[in-house]
Amino acid sequence: MTLKHWTSETSDDGIVWLCIDKADGGANVLSGEVLTELHHLIEPLASQPPKGLVIHSGKSNGFVMGADINEFTTIENPEQAYELIRLGQQVLDKLEALPCPTVAAINGFALGGGLELAMACDYRVALETGKRILGLPEVQLGIHPGFGGTVRAVQIAGVRPAMQLMLTGKPITAGKGRKLGLVDKITDTDGWRAAAQEMIAARPPKQKAPFAERVLNWPFVRPFIRNVLIKQVAGKARKEHYPAPYAIIELWYRHGASPQTGYEAEARSIAELMCTSTSRNLVRVFFLQNKLKGQGGKPAKKISHVHVVGAGVMGGDIAAWCALRGHTVTLQDREQKYIDPAMERAAKLFEKRIRDESKRAAASERLQSDVDGSGAARADLVIEAIFENLEAKQALYRSLQEKMPAGALLATNTSSIRLEDLREGLDAPQRFIGLHFFNPVAQLPLVEVIRCDDTEQDALDIGFGFVKGIGKLPLECRSSPGFVVNRILAPYMAEAMELAESGVPLAEIDRAAEAFGMPMGPVELVDSVGIDVALHVSKVLGAAMNRPVPEKLADMVEAGRLGRKSGEGFYRWENGKAVKPAARAPAASEDIQDRLILPMVNEAVACLHDGVVSDDDLLDAGVIFGTGFAPFRGGPVNYARERGVDAVLGRLNEFTQRYGERFTPHEGFSEL
Repeated sequence: MTLKHWTSETSDDGIVWLCIDKADGGANVLSGEVLTELHHLIEPLASQPPKGLVIHSGKSNGFVMGADINEFTTIENPEQAYELIRLGQQVLDKLEALPCPTVAAINGFALGGGLELAMACDYRVALETGKRILGLPEVQLGIHPGFGGTVRAVQIAGVRPAMQLMLTGKPITAGKGRKLGLVDKITDTDGWRAAAQEMIAARPPKQKAPFAERVLNWPFVRPFIRNVLIKQVAGKARKEHYPAPYAIIELWYRHGASPQTGYEAEARSIAELMCTSTSRNLVRVFFLQNKLKGQGGKPAKKISHVHVVGAGVMGGDIAAWCALRGHTVTLQDREQKYIDPAMERAAKLFEKRIRDESKRAAASERLQSDVDGSGAARADLVIEAIFENLEAKQALYRSLQEKMPAGALLATNTSSIRLEDLREGLDAPQRFIGLHFFNPVAQLPLVEVIRCDDTEQDALDIGFGFVKGIGKLPLECRSSPGFVVNRILAPYMAEAMELAESGVPLAEIDRAAEAFGMPMGPVELVDSVGIDVALHVSKVLGAAMNRPVPEKLADMVEAGRLGRKSGEGFYRWENGKAVKPAARAPAASEDIQDRLILPMVNEAVACLHDGVVSDDDLLDAGVIFGTGFAPFRGGPVNYARERGVDAVLGRLNEFTQRYGERFTPHEGFSEL
């Protein structure tokens, strides 16, 4: 058999070194072809065992990323999925059963199938790094580990650590893996070969879960643990929306990580999950995320120094995030007293995100107060984040362009004002872009990169490179009122106000949206972003799109009821949480849900038709990552297609008759 993805070498001491280096790929993944080659390599070793076997990576960026997700898109039915999964299981079973000691040398990420491959080895050696490189993130694709991970993770690390890995999908460091038994030895780049040889020579006992964790696996204990786990999961995800975490718990409850029955059950379970709409849509979201990251060409200029003007919540938090991600940042405002609260919030962010004290101090040093704005003269990028006023912004730009060095980029964080208006009077208007962040900056991943029709591609590329460099997802948008996220959220929030005015209890409105899959209801969302912010956006979009501005918002702002930040808005807020009345069965909840969601779908179709984004995939991606639109539904346009465009149009026409012209279907539906 000709090998494309593996090389095999036997050293003088009788150890076989298998190197995975997937052809035509920047990272190693366990495709069907890769697994077939591995099977071919290890099969003869069962009858003629070497002194030991070491599996290592030929890629400098890591061990194995996981299964080949591209292959998921070709699966048409559970039986086909089962065949693919069983291939992987059987190869790893043969690896585990080899009569010689086996070692996985982990030189970076070992995620999903990569960690499952490592767990099938007797021992695991990892290179020292502070990065989170070990994980079982399959739940984020609507599935669970399928190459034996639901069994081996429990056997090696124990019930609670394994469940934490599988149910959250969050990776851990090699150091944490060492504590859990997932790593036997941590070494450096020069020492991993010697460490692997030493383990083969010494053959220490294989890692297994501590006694306290094994007790939790006993049949009469499992029902109690199962109930606790289900309660924890139910607080974060509904079973009808995200069945995978519940399937993980059920697999363990029924089989107790038994090698005799657990692998077959795992394969059958994941095969069913892979064919659900939830998994198909979450796989779609995975590719959409990569599409966002793929926007833009290589920038001509790399951003080092960022100057932010405006130290309010948005500007201050943008500055702090940029410093956290390695940039030198100067933060300007009218007086030091306006900058101080931003510096205090930054200190809290650094404390939360950076454990190493010296690195935390370095991040703090990178962020500097700059009342007189002298940092603009040294900046590669200047981000304006002052209050939403056209004249004030234009006056600031006139001042800034006198200070900024040649080639520096000017960007605005405006949430609603058209760039064509803002850039009037600039010397180089074609190099002016929008970088629209969302609040809270540290949590929300999307940044809208706004352009005009004649914006220079080089300026956009610099913007894309900067956004990706600070760990965010860019979405290219054409300048238009509300861009994408605010424009699509506006009718959702406005309809919530209409429902409230008609007497529907606020908590029931929110519950209807959450039942659809939104991370929070629209009433709570308005409270969270601030009633004053919602009022401003409503005014801008109302003027641009001929929509009424809810009077209630203006009344609440006048009364000082600004939402979470003032302690009272539509809800009363205690310790950062909305106090809501106890649930009762909502009346006509399907109507409530459709009245909230279908205006978003309608507006998404309008955005697409108006060319605000270039295609429906990017639009769906932006709405998911910018608004939290239920990821398992794949985005508003995808949702319309899955539900049926005719069914959506029928419902919108019905609502137009009952509630008014705001539900009139957009002409863009004809293009779907």
